[in-house]
Amino acid sequence: MNPGAGRWLVTGAAGMLGQDVLAALKDAGIEAAGLRRADLDITDPAAVRAAVEGAAVVVNCAAWTDVDGAETAEEAATAVNGTGVRVLAAACADAGARLLHVSTDYVLPGNAAQPYPEDAGTGPVNAYGRSKLVGEQAVAELLPQDGYIVRTAWLYGEHGANFVATMLKLAAQRDTLDVVDDQHGQPTWSCALARHLVGLGLAALAGNAPGGVYHGTASGRTTWMGLAREAYRLSGLDPERIRPTTSEAFVRPAVRPAFSVLAHDRWEEAGMAPLADWREQLAEALAAPAFTALAGAARDGRAG
Repeated sequence: MNPGAGRWLVTGAAGMLGQDVLAALKDAGIEAAGLRRADLDITDPAAVRAAVEGAAVVVNCAAWTDVDGAETAEEAATAVNGTGVRVLAAACADAGARLLHVSTDYVLPGNAAQPYPEDAGTGPVNAYGRSKLVGEQAVAELLPQDGYIVRTAWLYGEHGANFVATMLKLAAQRDTLDVVDDQHGQPTWSCALARHLVGLGLAALAGNAPGGVYHGTASGRTTWMGLAREAYRLSGLDPERIRPTTSEAFVRPAVRPAFSVLAHDRWEEAGMAPLADWREQLAEALAAPAFTALAGAARDGRAG
């Protein structure tokens, strides 16, 4: 174990990113406890204070993540993504713990032409983004030195529903797929982000990382179609089976940002490099058993 790192707490531990953070902490020899939604209601101040007591670092992966559902349940989404984060930040402030809070590109307006810097003006275009912005504001207010807001986007991984897994599953069922080619972003492997969160937490404990906003997305950029085609190519499938279409063809309750490309300059202040290019991350991710099984099923023409 790494006694110098203290004890860490991971909320939302049953989710895709939460599971990967716990695995990354184990690999780093750091003592950690993972709490699922059933274990901890982050809107309950007494329960949160008890959970946070004695923790050196709290990694908050707990969130309302149903983007479309938030459009008709914004109050409920804000209770988790805003009020709950405020409760967690207050408990960390009282306990002297660092808080790594996972946020989203959806707090930004998504209409830029160049990557958004960490200090870009916010302006969410949907209820989910507004709920997450409330959480960011709480961390910045209550933990100006010891709060770390890590925005991520286009997250995929082994442990939950995500775009890459869906594309591979559909490859076993359909000859062609129409995928949006007018939304730009940075596909980010949850395992790579988890490793960076651990590195940031250790830098924070060492006094080498200033608090504030960090952008936890892959380097480079692509579209959803570009991601799907690359996933097919790397999986031994014909990328031309993916056909371009526009957002207008897939109308959804919540508006999606057209441009979710983020800049990564602040990692240098923490003595860390930004996350690797999205293609490099995807290649490593697709070697994992869950994805190789889906790819094999697709090549065999079977539903995975």
